[in-house]
Amino acid sequence: MAITMTDLAIDRIQDLMKKTQCEDSYLRIGLKSGGCSGLSYHFDFTKEAEEFDKVFEFEAVKVCIDKKSYLFLNGMEIDYEETPFKSGIMLNVPSVTRTCGCGESVTF
Repeated sequence: MAITMTDLAIDRIQDLMKKTQCEDSYLRIGLKSGGCSGLSYHFDFTKEAEEFDKVFEFEAVKVCIDKKSYLFLNGMEIDYEETPFKSGIMLNVPSVTRTCGCGESVTF
């Protein structure tokens, strides 16, 4: 399986990269311990991918995922959500078995 990204996510992430002057950076997506469900998503901009990262390119958006996180995130769709109450990156990961009420942490 591969990682995919919606057109809306590409547009919004490109806008964010321009606003934060990170046009030449990678969007790093990973998992870290914590949250009510055990693991939480982590997002950051980084200038370079690490040696064993999985790297994906969606137009001008480059995404890197560390090897361990990729084992869980393989097959995900990166989307962007805009509602009257919140907006931001949303990860649709088929292997997630449970999320907490706020959606910030997950269990696989």
